[in-house]
Amino acid sequence: MDTQQFWHLIEAARDQSSDPNDGRAVAHRATSLLAAQPAEEIIAAQQALWGLMADSYSIPLWAAAYVINGGCSDDGFDYFRGWLITQGREVFERVVADPDALAHVPAVRASAANGTDLECEATLVIAWNAHATATGKQLPDDAFTIRYPQEDSAWNFDFDDRSEMRRRLPRLATLYLL
Repeated sequence: MDTQQFWHLIEAARDQSSDPNDGRAVAHRATSLLAAQPAEEIIAAQQALWGLMADSYSIPLWAAAYVINGGCSDDGFDYFRGWLITQGREVFERVVADPDALAHVPAVRASAANGTDLECEATLVIAWNAHATATGKQLPDDAFTIRYPQEDSAWNFDFDDRSEMRRRLPRLATLYLL
């Protein structure tokens, strides 16, 4: 399974979910769909997932997650990116290119109104759980590698600096930083 096939898996899970904006529901459906695939495809899905996690590892996106969730630890950023993946390829690619574009995502606007955090730890274990279901075994230790991009030093500032956040993420600041 390559990245494009992984995105097809996510889209199928979104289509079959009662609420495609609910990351957890999408992740659970994706797990079920993936568990029906051969073990080799499940293992390859793990690499595709972690490739997307690496593609979305950026300080500007972390700043956006910080604004949306009222703070964001290392693990919290992983869970936020897991949620972002469940929103589908189009949203993911648009937001990775411009994190402030999150302000136009309906689930983000709803989160701003009701104060819920956007995160989905369940996304990170889609392949793990699918493999266990399909084979009764854990994924092999060497099922994936992680590559992280260089950090953008221009974003090295205190995320609690509201004026800087308003300058860098104006659309999200309008929603969250009243």
